[in-house]
Amino acid sequence: MRTAYSVETVRAAERELMARLPEGALMQRAAAGLAAACADLLGRVYGSRVVLLVGSGDNGGDALYAGARLARRGAGVTAVLLTPERVHAGGLAALRRAGGSVLAAGGGALAGAGVAERLIGRADLVVDGIVGIGGKGGLRPEAVPLAAAAERSRAAVVAVDLPSGVDADTGQVHGAAVRADLTVTFGTHKPGLLIDPAREYAGSVRLVDIGLTAELPAEPELEALQHADVARLLPVPAAESDKYRRGVVGIAAGSARYPGAAVLAVSGALRGGAGAVRYVGAAGDAVIARHPETLVSDQGPKKAGRVQAWVVGPGASDDAETVAEVLAADVPVLVDADGLRLADVGAVRARTAPTLMTPHAGEAAALLGVSREEVEGARLASVRELAGRYGATVLLKGSTTLVADPGGGRPVRVNATGTPWLATAGSGDVLSGLAGSLLAAGLSAVDAGSAGAYLHGLAGRLAAQGVPVGALDVAEAIPLAWRDVVRR
Repeated sequence: MRTAYSVETVRAAERELMARLPEGALMQRAAAGLAAACADLLGRVYGSRVVLLVGSGDNGGDALYAGARLARRGAGVTAVLLTPERVHAGGLAALRRAGGSVLAAGGGALAGAGVAERLIGRADLVVDGIVGIGGKGGLRPEAVPLAAAAERSRAAVVAVDLPSGVDADTGQVHGAAVRADLTVTFGTHKPGLLIDPAREYAGSVRLVDIGLTAELPAEPELEALQHADVARLLPVPAAESDKYRRGVVGIAAGSARYPGAAVLAVSGALRGGAGAVRYVGAAGDAVIARHPETLVSDQGPKKAGRVQAWVVGPGASDDAETVAEVLAADVPVLVDADGLRLADVGAVRARTAPTLMTPHAGEAAALLGVSREEVEGARLASVRELAGRYGATVLLKGSTTLVADPGGGRPVRVNATGTPWLATAGSGDVLSGLAGSLLAAGLSAVDAGSAGAYLHGLAGRLAAQGVPVGALDVAEAIPLAWRDVVRR
């Protein structure tokens, strides 16, 4: 499992560790890891051209010490100093001793942003050490042309700890920011490296161990499941299991206008680990035609038979009565799509059984009374606010899916297994059925949501492999994703 900690927690842990180490030892560990990552990216260090973008503070020091290591291996290294009066003195001296050159971005006979931009244009590697993890807001004006030059260049861009201009704690990006091909982060992930939009700026992320783990608290800010974590969560039938012991999931979805939503939700549910799927709604004929193993009823949720969890809302149109009836049931309920619009906040908050809500950014914006852009720009704050407002577990869909529990007492789960090809009609209905089936199989709302999102994203990748796919293709790839998770 990958974990991420807030800036305040990381700094406190660093202080504890530095108190027991010789002065400068922690920075040398970080610089060694950074230099190794840069060397791996370059392939051939000797004769390569490296430009360091150096701000004030420790990130600039990390970049300078790493640059000195590369210079000693034969790279031509130039440090562009954005704040020469506040540069890390030890790192600068080390770079000069190693034969590196220095350019002040703001002045001097040969200096200036124009010269720096030309150097960047000829570089093989650009190291972003402009702003550390405590930076707020976008890049300062003097750094913007340098970041733009790096993005235009053929050089690989490596960010030190975090791309400059993104918010380490929230993943928000206010203004211009560096776009990295690789981010080398130290000690632990920071939330912004796992959450969009900042994640998009980080590129690949490489974690360097600097000995911080023992100083970090047990409870992180964020956690991201990996194959082994998901494999431990997935239900496995025992020798004495039958379809009822494995759990039965009810699907209240679809309408005369949207019968396909019911078919897709059932498709996801049938592949989600529950022993049986009961369907209620107006799309029974379409469901049976596609999935004859489904138990279909047209008598409403109360008369459908016993279930261990319900999914309500996909394609429900204006069927508020069915949504209310499902919310009144004393079993876990997943609410999606039209169900989110029709669900009464009081009814959701009054529930004693778990509730899992699965909005995309537009639906979350409508529930919060804000714009979609606000939700997409502040995904972590949005999912937490929704979970608190509704007293429910909330799965906020998107390029990175976030799952937050209502009490805020546990880490937010983040998932990035998906692919842009999942942005297709009906994909969310498949996810609803899949996660609802995991609920019926006995997983908690947080585990069902995060494991479902993980499998769904992986299924999307396996189905697409770089080409367009439909939602049914994703559903049919869920067994492949499940098998991949448990076998590895």
